[in-house]
Amino acid sequence: MARGRPGRAGGSLFRRMAVVGVGLIGGSLAAACRKRGLAEGLVGFDADGSALQEALALGLVDEACPDAAAAADGADLVVLAVPVGALEEVASRIAPGLTPAALVTDVGSVKGNLVGRLEGRLPAGRYVPGHPIAGRERSGPGAASASLFEGARCVLTPTPRTGRQALARIRRLWEDVGAVVEIMDPAEHDAVFAAVSHLPHAVAYALVNAMLDLEAEGQDVLPYSAGGLRDFTRVAASDPTMWRDIFLANREALTDALVRFRSALARLEAAVTAGDGAALWTECDRARRVRRELV
Repeated sequence: MARGRPGRAGGSLFRRMAVVGVGLIGGSLAAACRKRGLAEGLVGFDADGSALQEALALGLVDEACPDAAAAADGADLVVLAVPVGALEEVASRIAPGLTPAALVTDVGSVKGNLVGRLEGRLPAGRYVPGHPIAGRERSGPGAASASLFEGARCVLTPTPRTGRQALARIRRLWEDVGAVVEIMDPAEHDAVFAAVSHLPHAVAYALVNAMLDLEAEGQDVLPYSAGGLRDFTRVAASDPTMWRDIFLANREALTDALVRFRSALARLEAAVTAGDGAALWTECDRARRVRRELV
């Protein structure tokens, strides 16, 4: 194992914390735990070897492990910060080497049936599903920040199989890095985030692709884009692997959200086609009033 600077001890919540996936979220959680002394030792693994070495060089982790199982070996906390499409495979890989006292949590933005499948692969009561509501368009350990979760929400989605003490410790972890923790049912979580997160990303990707289709037809439009297009499509710069996996894992709830969006878009299209200024004003004003209330 390659080693970086030693971890900080004293008042720690965990002795050995393993971060599987040292990108933006995993790297930021490691940085936040180091800053606050929440883990005596931080070890990491990432399928991208260059990202793992970068995390080590940046001091996000103390040790770079050769695989996920090696990172989890002997850890009393394992954080799965991989794309949701890889969660089951990684859980299966680390399970045999987990100590009886080890806790496992994840940071995936899809829960639903995935939570039950992960529970079936991990020690009973030791898995606490989590989803920090924080992020940036930049990815990788170089984008990690110890302050990323300060003031952010973190949703935990326990099930009847989740141990009470395990839930309390993971809740404390997120609160100690500055997050505001909320508890939510896994299915409710997926319906909520299909609407407020997954749908906006899908729409942003679709809108940019519509502009590219115009470019392909010979209409030179992108050089004239101003703040409106850039602001609206900001999230289309996000990692496509991560969002492909999210869309597929939450496809039922996302499909419902897309149907609702198409209905709203159809109302707007009908008003434009009919030259109905009153209907257009109503649609725009309804959205404007709600948008002004969003923080």
